[in-house]
Amino acid sequence: MSVGLRRLIPVSDLPHENDQPDPLDPFEEIIEAETDRDPDLAVIEAGSRTLRTQGGAPGADVPARPEDPEVDKALREVEAELATRWGETKLEPSVSRISALMDVLGDPQRSYPSIHITGTNGKTSTARMIECLLGAFELRTGRYTSPHVQSITERISLDGAPVSAERFIETYQDIKPYIEMVDSAQEYRLSFFEVLTGMAYAAFADAPVDVAVVEVGMGGSWDATNVIDGDVAVVTPIGLDHTDRLGETTGEIAGEKAGVIKQGATVILAQQPVDAAQVLLKKAVEVDATVAREGLEFGVVARQVAVGGQMLTLRGLGGEYPEVYLPLHGAHQAHNAAVALAAVEAFFGVGAQRAEPLDIDTVRKAFAAVSSPGRLEVVRRSPTVVLDAAHNPVGAEAAAEAVREAFDFTRLIGVVGASGDKNVRGLLEAFEPIFAEVVVTQNSSHRAMDADELAAIAVEVFGDERVQVEPRLPDALEAAITLAEEEGEFAGGGVLVTGSVITVGEARLLLGKG
Repeated sequence: MSVGLRRLIPVSDLPHENDQPDPLDPFEEIIEAETDRDPDLAVIEAGSRTLRTQGGAPGADVPARPEDPEVDKALREVEAELATRWGETKLEPSVSRISALMDVLGDPQRSYPSIHITGTNGKTSTARMIECLLGAFELRTGRYTSPHVQSITERISLDGAPVSAERFIETYQDIKPYIEMVDSAQEYRLSFFEVLTGMAYAAFADAPVDVAVVEVGMGGSWDATNVIDGDVAVVTPIGLDHTDRLGETTGEIAGEKAGVIKQGATVILAQQPVDAAQVLLKKAVEVDATVAREGLEFGVVARQVAVGGQMLTLRGLGGEYPEVYLPLHGAHQAHNAAVALAAVEAFFGVGAQRAEPLDIDTVRKAFAAVSSPGRLEVVRRSPTVVLDAAHNPVGAEAAAEAVREAFDFTRLIGVVGASGDKNVRGLLEAFEPIFAEVVVTQNSSHRAMDADELAAIAVEVFGDERVQVEPRLPDALEAAITLAEEEGEFAGGGVLVTGSVITVGEARLLLGKG
């Protein structure tokens, strides 16, 4: 498996018992305590190249509807046309249609380098961090992420900000004739997500951007975004989600997500379940990719809660980056930051073409400017209302732990509106220890689980006396805020709205954000 592979630091070169103390020993001790590595991975790891050297613009908030009535009307017309296509949950696993669209557009996705991000949780936050870092180093960026929190225009960003409604409309109209051409020649029309992907790649080429930061929609191998050959492939933590389409185990899911790892690329791996790591590392070996693994080549050395976020010391591919302020809550966001830093280092060749780390002041400036709407976002005080888009058990567990760490709630009320195709019981069980009571509701999406059906599961998890049902989200928010206020104005009551990106986006609008 290792024949012909180039290695920067083989696993076999790690310190032995009789070696002199390594100056990185404290870091190795920290990551050893944080990771659970299987000895069987050694064979695969020994055959993969690894990275370690020896010793942007502020993120824009979520856009509101256009103020100009004519522009708003035109945007609604585009949204209506897109809504006639297959939604994001209806898939025909193939890249044939998007490849055909790219072909007639002249392959715009090949006019710039890209960083491709897959995984189960943390993709959007990681993408936003990567975007901020690249922007801080004066590169023009394009970012494509999904789903959106409030506005469809959020999905396509240039220079750290969502494209304007006018530009979104113009991009759609520019490629619409080509979309129709492809539609007429294919068995199935291009889907909603495929059209948006084509729009993003075209907009990035038209800008033009220096680098694109692209988040997959689902999986990797047959995802519409996978017509790019990412110079850097990022895999955030893999968990069980979309199991009906991607596989029943994290190893099977990793097999689909490994499709973003291309020949000769650099792969940045967040901490993974053992079976997922085996699959990803094997794919890296097969395509002669360079690998950097969280907990071995890079990671979080230290973190402490700070006002509005946390203070980090990160170990990158080029060395240590101390006193990095991140205005986001939770250990999971610290790990996302480590992954983002390693991805940008790899993009700039740190650990391969160059040994010195990135400029620390620029890194600090970039991370301090990061925002991630709908990810433990505080949108109101007295009582405090927090929004988090957790929609699966792993994301819910991370959010619950972050709430415990960052907020001093004496009584927390949950507002949960989930999609019917998710592991709702697992999500509720993750939040049960931190919710005094839960108000179950439903958002406006056709995918939303019926409030009464959700309530039946919630009663089994929380008990009847802790569950309230309010089918309309405005009523659910009002009920939760009333329950939180029962503690008194200064008693520490709060509300966490969660369960779905759509629920969070609609709550955000109702609470006056955007």
